[in-house]
Formats: sequence, C-alpha cells, structure tokens
Amino acid sequence: MDLGGRIVLAGTQSGVGKTTLSLGIMGAIRKRGLAIKPFKVGPDYIDPQFHRSVTGVPSRNLDSYLLKEDVVKGLFQKSCKQQDLAVIEGVMGLYDGVGTLTHEGSTAHIAKILKAPVVLIINGGGMSNSAAAMVLGYKMLDPEVNLKGVIINQVSGEKHYELLKNVIEEKIGVKCLGYLNKNQNVKLESRHLGLIPSMEVGYLKEKIDEIVAMVEETVDLDELIEMARDVETLETIQLPTLTGEYKFNIAYAYDEAFNFYYQDNLDLLNELGVTLVPFSPLRDEKLPHNIQGLYIGGGFPEVFASQLEDNQKLREDIKKKIKKGLPTYGECGGFMYLTNSITNFCGETYKMLGIFDANATMTNRLQRFGYNQIHFKNNEVFNNPIHGIKGHEFHRAIVESNHNEYVYSVDKYRDGRLISQWNCGLFQYNCLGAFSHIHFYSNLEFPKAFLEACKFYNNH
Repeated sequence: MDLGGRIVLAGTQSGVGKTTLSLGIMGAIRKRGLAIKPFKVGPDYIDPQFHRSVTGVPSRNLDSYLLKEDVVKGLFQKSCKQQDLAVIEGVMGLYDGVGTLTHEGSTAHIAKILKAPVVLIINGGGMSNSAAAMVLGYKMLDPEVNLKGVIINQVSGEKHYELLKNVIEEKIGVKCLGYLNKNQNVKLESRHLGLIPSMEVGYLKEKIDEIVAMVEETVDLDELIEMARDVETLETIQLPTLTGEYKFNIAYAYDEAFNFYYQDNLDLLNELGVTLVPFSPLRDEKLPHNIQGLYIGGGFPEVFASQLEDNQKLREDIKKKIKKGLPTYGECGGFMYLTNSITNFCGETYKMLGIFDANATMTNRLQRFGYNQIHFKNNEVFNNPIHGIKGHEFHRAIVESNHNEYVYSVDKYRDGRLISQWNCGLFQYNCLGAFSHIHFYSNLEFPKAFLEACKFYNNH
C-alpha cells in the first residue's frame, strides 16, 4: 500500500511537549495543502479531539496492547488514502508501555508495527552535551526503532538550539529538525485526567495559530515531510469484521460532559448499518426519536454534575426508556451517570439516572489505572456470548454498589505477572455500565452482543 507518508512524533517522557508540537506540525502541514491523517498512540481521548480541531478530520487511536498487530495495521491502512500524510502522536515516553520487560503498548511498538520513522521530542532546558547522551540512549535501547530526527523543545533561543544541534548531529548522527522557544502563551491547560478537552478551551483557534506560526518559523517541515515519505510499503491487511445487518438508530451522548469515544468504534457501527444520533445530556430534554440503542461514553460528568442533575426531563426520559428494555452501554463517565448520584471533589452530591442502585464518588487519586483483562462471569452479556476482552481504566472515581451484583471480573498484569484483581460492571434491565474503556476491535463479540440486543429490541 503506497501511503503519502507516515511519521511518529515521540517524546522522552510525558509533558515534554508532544501534543503542542504535534498540533503545530499538523496545522503547518495542512496550511501547505497536504492531506493530513492524524493518529494517537494509546488509549487517549482528549489529544485526538485537538487533532481534529487542527486537521478537520477525525483522529484515531493506535493501541498495540488492546489490538493485535495486524488489526493495528489494518485500521491504520483503512484510514489512510494513498496521498495522505499520517502524523502519529506518541504516548508518554517512547518506550513506555505495559511493563518493563516489553515495549507492548508503547510508541516504539507502534513505530515498528507500521515501519514508521520516529522524530524524538526532547526538553533542551538546562542542557548542552547531555542532550547527545539522552538521544543516544533512546536510539540504542532498541535498534529496530527507526529514530530519524530530533526536535528540541524549551530552548532559550537560537544559539542554545545550535549548540544542542551540533553535539547531537556530530556525536550521534541523528538530524535535528528544529526547536521551539519557551512560550507560556501556548501552554494547553490541564485538569485531573489530562488536558482540558478542546471544546472547552477558550481562544483555541488563536492558541493553535500561534503554535503553528512558531513551528513554521523554527522547525524544518520540508525535512520532516521528506522523512515521512521515505518509508517502505506496508503489506495490505484484511480487517476482521462482523456479519449481519444492523439498520437501526443508536443515540450516543456527545457534549462537554461526555465525549470520550474511540473513533474506530463509531466507524464500525456506521459501517454495519447503524445510524448514530448524537444528543446532549446537558441540554436536550428528550432522547432522539426512534432509537434502538443508547451509548454513553466517558468524559467529565463530575465537572458538569450540577447541570446534569438540573436536566430532570432528560434524566426521567432516559430512565423510563431503559426500564422498558432499551439496550444501553455506559462506559466510565457514562457508568457514573447511570448510578444514583455523583459526589464531586468538593463533596457535593448530585442526582443522576438511578438505573443502578450505586453511587459514584470522586477521590484524590487514580483508581485501578491502566490496561486490564475483563472476564464476564457467565461468558455472556446482553444474552450473547463473549469470551474475554482487553480494556483500559483511567478515572479517579469509585462506584459503590448497594446490592447489584457485579457481572465481570478484572485481571491486571505486569510483565506477565498477575498483580491485582477486582470485580466491576453492573447490569440492570438491558443496561451495562462499567469503568473499563473497550475498543470494539479488541473482541468483536462485544459490539456484536450489544448490536444483537438492539436488533432484538427493534424487532419486538
């Protein structure tokens, strides 16, 4: 398959400026009239929203823990046309993944799967010759990773950059593609789960325009594009898929409170015949008309708990329809919305849907953070078979059930060793709620179970 090119923008660590530089590079390349396809390594929902704001097209996740290597390749190829230039933003540090004995789930693993060159972003603040030692370490740890270039962030000016550039290129032989000066104006603000989502950022266009202008001034885009195009052809992969027609409507929550969805999940539903109908739990008074399923993704319901409680008409409408059997899947923040109440960081409690006799409470630390493996206790959900899924949790909330029985168990492994187990997942009426985020291509039995329940509901 002859792509227009692909490049991975990796970091030495979290907070080094990957997202800022990725947005600037995507925006600057788009200004040149080139077709951009953005991607994000790992289970992140917020960075892809920024990618979409800049490129005008959906950004998709590439995750080598949740998905088999051929599925990663197949989803990547499906999203890219021959003329597209794929810009892939990494996650954490280049080699950070599931454990210490493997690079599975890391940016490096994705780069190897896609045979993509890597540009390493480093923080040049307070360094001179040590920058070369840093780059050498990242280059030598895994020689199969094609580390082709370096961009230096947080330099104090052009002279500082030239010093770092000379030592890296002369001693290590890796080309430096440019730099960004220190600039607090372009810093993207964060909250407890990472960056504040793009739809909540005031003056986003002005901020992005400033980042793009900085990149155009001090980053060698011509060299970066040339590196991206100097790649070998990937073998064409046939993706697994589902059989059957699902020509009905599924409503999905989409507003400031709920917006965490894998784009590939939404794409799969569309490809199978589903019409996805967005609605706002913050503003709409009723669910969309003539729906056969309901999907409530993750987000920040704790931040908007007061408005969610105030929208009593919608809460009553959703509860009535779920009690009548409307197949519903609520994930992480969506799961919290399905409980009796949410207690926020200030200790204030707000009423939610009350489908599950349980209560969600925010805490001051991450709860059960990371990748996991899910096992449904009866090997089924929505009255359909399912045998194990890989998932990911990223939340500070806990949900305490008063009497509902948990429907699945969760195992967490590190370096092949089981390090913790717990129970999660509640099922009531025809509604499943749980904390783990699930990529549908991790196990197609899961979306099939949900869709078959929607189909049965539609036919009866």
